[in-house]
Amino acid sequence: MRRLFGSVRARATLAATLVVAVALVAAGAAVLLSLRSNLLGQAGTQAERTARSVATDLAVGKRYDELSLDGDEEPVQVVDANGTLVAVSEDLERISGTDTDAVKPQPSASASAGDDADDDADDHESALEPGEIDDRTTFTNGSATIDGERADYRFAAVRVEVEGKGQLTVHAGAPLSAEQGAVRTAQTVMLIGFPLLLGVVAGVTWLVTRRALRPVEGIRGEMAAITASEDLARRVPVPDTHDEVARLARTTNETLAALETSVERQRRFVADASHELRSPIASLRTQLEVGVAHRGLLDLEGAVEDTVRLQRLAADLLLLARLDAGERPADARFDLGALAREEAAQRKGVTPDTVDTVEVAGSRGQLERLLANLLDNAQRHARSAVTVSVRRNRDHAVLEVADDGDGVPEEDRERVFERFVRLDAARSRDDGGAGLGLAIARDVAVRHGGTLTVRNAPAGGALFELRLPMVSSER
Repeated sequence: MRRLFGSVRARATLAATLVVAVALVAAGAAVLLSLRSNLLGQAGTQAERTARSVATDLAVGKRYDELSLDGDEEPVQVVDANGTLVAVSEDLERISGTDTDAVKPQPSASASAGDDADDDADDHESALEPGEIDDRTTFTNGSATIDGERADYRFAAVRVEVEGKGQLTVHAGAPLSAEQGAVRTAQTVMLIGFPLLLGVVAGVTWLVTRRALRPVEGIRGEMAAITASEDLARRVPVPDTHDEVARLARTTNETLAALETSVERQRRFVADASHELRSPIASLRTQLEVGVAHRGLLDLEGAVEDTVRLQRLAADLLLLARLDAGERPADARFDLGALAREEAAQRKGVTPDTVDTVEVAGSRGQLERLLANLLDNAQRHARSAVTVSVRRNRDHAVLEVADDGDGVPEEDRERVFERFVRLDAARSRDDGGAGLGLAIARDVAVRHGGTLTVRNAPAGGALFELRLPMVSSER
């Protein structure tokens, strides 16, 4: 059961069926109430018409035995002010719901006595003139047995003032069999039709939902196959629609493409890192083995140089690993211009040019590493001069490092920021770098909410531009 209702299709079918069921029950109850009210009103109108007809006959002076009270399904009672039954329809055997349950007429008391009794009973109501019929009608529900057949009735009571007889009340009934029959028929139709309609709704919802979710099942199946095969080059099918399922499929394929790129990048990173680590380790091992065998031939300076290179490479790889893990930079505030001046002062051939005081927020250590990598790259490729500048540009701090070398070809201006990428010209001038400096600089810039790009410098060579959000002085 849990597995059945764990599916979207089953839950959608159940929800749609329940909603329709509630709507049908509410609509059915409203229809039945409206039908019963209308039919009850019709019966009341019929009963009132009969009662007023008899009251009219009494008002014009007809005797009790002259009244037309022989309706087969319309029981009529005429009651005087004392509650005595003075006239009744034929074949009436039992009655309830009126002022009296008597079915046999009795002799009427005197009119004066009747008037006194009426005054005592209805002293709050205005008296009627002789021959006048009250405009008000009182309705009640009851039952009557006529000629051995019992039925429910809607009774109407009308008062009339008759000269010499006082105030009389005419009770006339209209059968409720039509109302009851109509209500029973409507109930029967609902009891039979509602379950059938709910079955149709459930079936249609089940089929429509299955058709709508078929592409989702295709996506799920393909994702399961991709997981089993570990083939990230595969893609899920995209339905020929423009609905949410199609957008889900396209987003899934975009996610798979990004995952494939990330995994491929990781594989290349591991392969390149292994290759870069192999060279200094092999060189260091060779020198140490030679030193063990021939102590006089040990190249200590070369061993130290390889060790330093290995240490730098390990530090670069560790920093990249932290950046890839999503490490958030510190939220310290510092002057980017002061950092640039300090770094330039420690290097020969680096000239500060228009270094303004600009506050930024982030990790001073990481941004110091970024600037050092840019300056290292510029000094390797410069012919004679490297300049560094810091300025404001609206709400951004802009740091520029320029050299007078050969520059970066336009087609390679994004590739230079990839990991372990060294252009041919750069490789010939490389002093041992592994091609990670610019990649680290780009990642640090992105982690600080900034950008790092390269273009041609005004005096020739390459110009690397770092843009970072500037900290407001009111912060």
